[in-house]
Amino acid sequence: MYILLMGPPGAGKGTQAERLIEKYGIPQISTGDMFRAAVKEQTPLGLEAKKYMDNGQLVPDAVTVGIVKERLAKDDCKKGFILDGFPRTTSQAVSLDAILRDLGIKLDGVINIAVPDEELIKRTTGRQICRSCGATYHVTFKPSKVKNVCDKCGGELYQRDDDKVETVKKRLSVYAAQTKPLIDYYKNSNLYIEIDGKQSMEDVYKDIVASLEKSK
Repeated sequence: MYILLMGPPGAGKGTQAERLIEKYGIPQISTGDMFRAAVKEQTPLGLEAKKYMDNGQLVPDAVTVGIVKERLAKDDCKKGFILDGFPRTTSQAVSLDAILRDLGIKLDGVINIAVPDEELIKRTTGRQICRSCGATYHVTFKPSKVKNVCDKCGGELYQRDDDKVETVKKRLSVYAAQTKPLIDYYKNSNLYIEIDGKQSMEDVYKDIVASLEKSK
Protein backbone atom coordinates (compact mmCIF):
# COMPACT_ATOMS: atom_id res chain seq x y z
CA MET A 1 0.00 0.00 0.00
CA TYR A 2 1.55 3.28 -1.16
CA ILE A 3 0.09 6.19 0.81
CA LEU A 4 0.71 9.92 0.90
CA LEU A 5 -0.56 11.29 4.23
CA MET A 6 -1.48 14.95 4.69
CA GLY A 7 -3.09 16.97 7.47
CA PRO A 8 -2.55 20.15 9.48
CA PRO A 9 -0.75 20.26 12.85
CA GLY A 10 -3.03 18.64 15.44
CA ALA A 11 -5.04 16.56 12.93
CA GLY A 12 -3.83 13.26 14.42
CA LYS A 13 -1.60 12.17 11.54
CA GLY A 14 0.93 10.53 13.86
CA THR A 15 -1.71 8.35 15.54
CA GLN A 16 -3.19 7.23 12.21
CA ALA A 17 0.24 6.59 10.69
CA GLU A 18 1.10 4.25 13.61
CA ARG A 19 -2.03 2.18 13.01
CA LEU A 20 -1.54 2.04 9.23
CA ILE A 21 2.09 0.92 9.68
CA GLU A 22 0.86 -1.91 11.90
CA LYS A 23 -1.96 -2.92 9.53
CA TYR A 24 0.00 -2.90 6.28
CA GLY A 25 3.51 -3.68 7.54
CA ILE A 26 5.03 -0.69 5.75
CA PRO A 27 7.44 2.06 6.88
CA GLN A 28 6.49 5.65 7.62
CA ILE A 29 8.84 8.00 5.81
CA SER A 30 9.08 11.63 6.89
CA THR A 31 11.31 14.31 5.40
CA GLY A 32 13.14 14.82 8.70
CA ASP A 33 13.87 11.09 9.07
CA MET A 34 15.13 10.92 5.48
CA PHE A 35 17.49 13.86 5.98
CA ARG A 36 18.84 12.47 9.26
CA ALA A 37 19.40 9.01 7.75
CA ALA A 38 21.13 10.42 4.64
CA VAL A 39 23.41 12.58 6.83
CA LYS A 40 24.18 9.65 9.15
CA GLU A 41 24.99 7.35 6.20
CA GLN A 42 27.10 10.17 4.71
CA THR A 43 25.65 9.75 1.23
CA PRO A 44 26.75 12.50 -1.21
CA LEU A 45 23.24 14.01 -1.07
CA GLY A 46 23.16 13.70 2.72
CA LEU A 47 26.43 15.62 3.02
CA GLU A 48 25.08 18.25 0.63
CA ALA A 49 21.89 18.61 2.71
CA LYS A 50 23.96 18.87 5.91
CA LYS A 51 25.70 22.01 4.61
CA TYR A 52 22.34 23.79 4.35
CA MET A 53 20.95 22.38 7.60
CA ASP A 54 24.05 23.41 9.56
CA ASN A 55 23.59 26.98 8.31
CA GLY A 56 19.88 27.00 9.20
CA GLN A 57 18.89 27.17 5.53
CA LEU A 58 16.19 25.27 3.67
CA VAL A 59 17.53 22.31 1.72
CA PRO A 60 17.02 23.03 -2.01
CA ASP A 61 14.44 20.97 -3.90
CA ALA A 62 17.05 19.29 -6.10
CA VAL A 63 18.79 17.82 -3.02
CA THR A 64 15.51 16.96 -1.23
CA VAL A 65 14.12 15.18 -4.29
CA GLY A 66 17.36 13.18 -4.66
CA ILE A 67 17.21 12.07 -1.02
CA VAL A 68 13.53 11.07 -1.39
CA LYS A 69 14.38 9.00 -4.48
CA GLU A 70 17.24 7.22 -2.65
CA ARG A 71 14.94 6.42 0.30
CA LEU A 72 11.99 5.14 -1.74
CA ALA A 73 14.28 2.84 -3.72
CA LYS A 74 15.27 0.91 -0.56
CA ASP A 75 14.07 -2.67 -0.04
CA ASP A 76 11.74 -1.88 2.88
CA CYS A 77 9.59 0.27 0.54
CA LYS A 78 8.94 -2.53 -1.96
CA LYS A 79 5.58 -3.45 -0.34
CA GLY A 80 4.58 0.15 0.27
CA PHE A 81 5.14 3.19 2.48
CA ILE A 82 3.46 6.11 4.19
CA LEU A 83 5.00 9.35 2.95
CA ASP A 84 4.64 12.22 5.43
CA GLY A 85 5.87 15.81 4.97
CA PHE A 86 6.75 15.48 1.29
CA PRO A 87 5.76 16.91 -1.12
CA ARG A 88 5.14 20.40 0.33
CA THR A 89 4.73 22.24 -3.00
CA THR A 90 3.29 21.43 -6.42
CA SER A 91 6.77 21.44 -7.96
CA GLN A 92 7.80 18.78 -5.41
CA ALA A 93 4.61 16.84 -6.26
CA VAL A 94 5.61 16.84 -9.95
CA SER A 95 9.08 15.59 -8.94
CA LEU A 96 7.52 12.87 -6.78
CA ASP A 97 5.41 11.72 -9.74
CA ALA A 98 8.61 11.37 -11.78
CA ILE A 99 10.36 9.43 -8.97
CA LEU A 100 7.43 7.02 -8.63
CA ARG A 101 7.29 6.49 -12.41
CA ASP A 102 11.02 5.67 -12.44
CA LEU A 103 10.54 3.18 -9.59
CA GLY A 104 7.41 1.65 -11.14
CA ILE A 105 5.26 2.69 -8.16
CA LYS A 106 1.69 4.00 -8.23
CA LEU A 107 0.18 5.75 -5.21
CA ASP A 108 -2.94 4.07 -3.79
CA GLY A 109 -4.22 7.27 -2.27
CA VAL A 110 -3.46 10.79 -1.08
CA ILE A 111 -5.14 10.94 2.33
CA ASN A 112 -5.90 14.39 3.77
CA ILE A 113 -7.20 14.44 7.34
CA ALA A 114 -9.25 17.64 7.30
CA VAL A 115 -10.07 19.41 10.57
CA PRO A 116 -11.52 22.95 10.97
CA ASP A 117 -9.14 25.54 12.45
CA GLU A 118 -11.30 26.09 15.56
CA GLU A 119 -11.05 22.39 16.45
CA LEU A 120 -7.29 22.30 15.75
CA ILE A 121 -6.75 25.34 17.98
CA LYS A 122 -8.74 23.69 20.79
CA ARG A 123 -6.73 20.46 20.45
CA THR A 124 -3.31 22.07 20.20
CA THR A 125 -3.55 24.91 22.70
CA GLY A 126 -4.77 22.58 25.46
CA ARG A 127 -1.58 20.53 25.40
CA GLN A 128 0.62 20.48 28.54
CA ILE A 129 4.03 18.92 29.10
CA CYS A 130 5.81 17.91 32.31
CA ARG A 131 9.01 19.90 32.89
CA SER A 132 10.60 16.93 34.69
CA CYS A 133 9.73 13.76 32.75
CA GLY A 134 8.26 15.09 29.49
CA ALA A 135 4.89 13.30 29.86
CA THR A 136 2.12 14.95 27.81
CA TYR A 137 -1.42 15.88 28.90
CA HIS A 138 -4.35 17.85 27.53
CA VAL A 139 -6.58 20.08 29.64
CA THR A 140 -9.73 18.74 27.89
CA PHE A 141 -8.92 15.30 26.48
CA LYS A 142 -6.30 13.97 28.91
CA PRO A 143 -6.14 16.15 32.04
CA SER A 144 -3.84 15.39 34.97
CA LYS A 145 -5.52 14.33 38.23
CA VAL A 146 -4.23 17.48 39.95
CA LYS A 147 -4.25 20.68 37.91
CA ASN A 148 -0.79 21.52 36.46
CA VAL A 149 0.85 18.58 38.29
CA CYS A 150 2.21 15.48 36.50
CA ASP A 151 0.51 12.20 37.52
CA LYS A 152 3.72 10.25 36.94
CA CYS A 153 6.41 12.24 38.73
CA GLY A 154 4.70 15.24 40.39
CA GLY A 155 6.57 17.67 38.12
CA GLU A 156 5.14 21.00 36.96
CA LEU A 157 3.06 20.99 33.75
CA TYR A 158 3.57 23.85 31.30
CA GLN A 159 2.45 24.98 27.84
CA ARG A 160 5.08 25.27 25.10
CA ASP A 161 5.33 28.64 23.36
CA ASP A 162 4.49 27.07 20.00
CA ASP A 163 1.23 25.71 21.48
CA LYS A 164 -0.05 29.21 22.35
CA VAL A 165 -3.11 30.48 20.44
CA GLU A 166 -1.42 33.18 18.32
CA THR A 167 1.46 30.88 17.33
CA VAL A 168 -0.93 28.04 16.43
CA LYS A 169 -3.08 30.40 14.32
CA LYS A 170 0.01 31.53 12.40
CA ARG A 171 1.14 27.93 11.81
CA LEU A 172 -2.31 26.97 10.53
CA SER A 173 -2.44 29.99 8.24
CA VAL A 174 0.99 29.14 6.74
CA TYR A 175 -0.03 25.48 6.38
CA ALA A 176 -3.29 26.36 4.58
CA ALA A 177 -1.53 28.74 2.17
CA GLN A 178 1.15 26.16 1.34
CA THR A 179 -1.17 23.18 1.10
CA LYS A 180 -4.12 24.49 -0.95
CA PRO A 181 -2.26 24.29 -4.32
CA LEU A 182 -1.09 20.77 -3.39
CA ILE A 183 -4.64 19.65 -2.59
CA ASP A 184 -5.84 21.10 -5.91
CA TYR A 185 -3.02 19.24 -7.70
CA TYR A 186 -4.00 15.86 -6.23
CA LYS A 187 -7.74 16.45 -6.70
CA ASN A 188 -7.01 16.59 -10.43
CA SER A 189 -5.25 13.22 -10.29
CA ASN A 190 -8.22 11.28 -8.80
CA LEU A 191 -6.00 10.10 -5.94
CA TYR A 192 -7.26 12.61 -3.38
CA ILE A 193 -9.26 11.26 -0.41
CA GLU A 194 -10.49 13.72 2.23
CA ILE A 195 -11.21 12.27 5.66
CA ASP A 196 -13.32 14.04 8.29
CA GLY A 197 -10.80 14.48 11.12
CA LYS A 198 -13.42 15.75 13.62
CA GLN A 199 -14.54 12.16 14.21
CA SER A 200 -13.12 9.87 16.88
CA MET A 201 -9.64 8.45 16.16
CA GLU A 202 -11.21 5.03 15.60
CA ASP A 203 -13.70 6.35 13.01
CA VAL A 204 -10.98 8.33 11.22
CA TYR A 205 -8.91 5.14 11.00
CA LYS A 206 -11.87 3.09 9.70
CA ASP A 207 -12.61 5.72 7.03
CA ILE A 208 -8.98 5.81 5.89
CA VAL A 209 -8.77 2.02 5.57
CA ALA A 210 -12.17 1.78 3.80
CA SER A 211 -11.14 4.49 1.32
CA LEU A 212 -7.79 2.83 0.59
CA GLU A 213 -9.34 -0.62 0.14
CA LYS A 214 -11.90 0.87 -2.27
CA SER A 215 -9.15 2.52 -4.34
CA LYS A 216 -7.18 -0.74 -4.84
